[in-house]
Amino acid sequence: MSYDIQDPQLSKKLAPKTAKTAFGLVEYVEIGTGPVVVALHGAMGGYDQSLLLAQTLGGEGYRYICMSRPGYLGTSLTAGRTSEQQGDLVAALLDSLGITQAGVIAVSGGGPSAIQFGLRHPGLCKGLVLVSTCATKVDTKIPVSFQVMTYLAQWPWFVNRFRRNAECDLEGVAKRSIRDPDILASTISDEDTWPLFSTMLLSTFDRMGQRLIGTKNDIEISRTTTYPLENLSVPVLIVHGTQDLLVQFEVHAKTFQSRVPNAELLAVDGGEHVAIFTHRKLVRAKVNEFMQSHFRHD
Repeated sequence: MSYDIQDPQLSKKLAPKTAKTAFGLVEYVEIGTGPVVVALHGAMGGYDQSLLLAQTLGGEGYRYICMSRPGYLGTSLTAGRTSEQQGDLVAALLDSLGITQAGVIAVSGGGPSAIQFGLRHPGLCKGLVLVSTCATKVDTKIPVSFQVMTYLAQWPWFVNRFRRNAECDLEGVAKRSIRDPDILASTISDEDTWPLFSTMLLSTFDRMGQRLIGTKNDIEISRTTTYPLENLSVPVLIVHGTQDLLVQFEVHAKTFQSRVPNAELLAVDGGEHVAIFTHRKLVRAKVNEFMQSHFRHD
């Protein structure tokens, strides 16, 4: 059966698979044919958000492997608690699927896994696209709203109520991520991007308890991990909004640019943490150019 990769409801139509690796079971979905690209979601994610990442940025002509990282949905946290272990898990998943090389697209909390995959398995890694990703330790304060949600998520009826409220006011939910009213309005009016972004916003309410374990672990990783970025020998594209409040541009994007030998930087002027949606046309064009240059090489 063939699927439209731009269908915002695609994650509901693709049944997740499970691969047995040396580190445990890994949940994933895949779509497309061609050179392999692994998509790695951020916090509060899962294979569905990895798929949305591929849909938002990727082009046709690739085989996308969209996985749930450790602690998310069907992949146990025991499969990889540290960023190093998660980088090795990506390699193990490729090995279990008989794949010898792949590019990686990662967003936010998926960045540490991607960086470690590039550092520890350069022979397998064709290159990295790192979106809104931390280059060093993060010390921004955890929002009180997240702490409250973590507590309330133990009662499913609370989560269902929050989801219903969100469905009734998606614009209000989006405002939490997009402060600029003009950028918000243009994103909502984009008939191709808004369905993807709104699907991502609502997905966090689906099996929320199974996303919080990995999210808490990601927070710990972001506050404790540093990387020998000078040793990252694979091609790297950094995509970062200049107004990102969660992962500051001047700290993280500039660190990648100055320390990674083969780094290209796409500075998204006015973009925040969700710049891949608010500035999708610009970002997608650059990402596809990078993929054509590096991910198609055998």
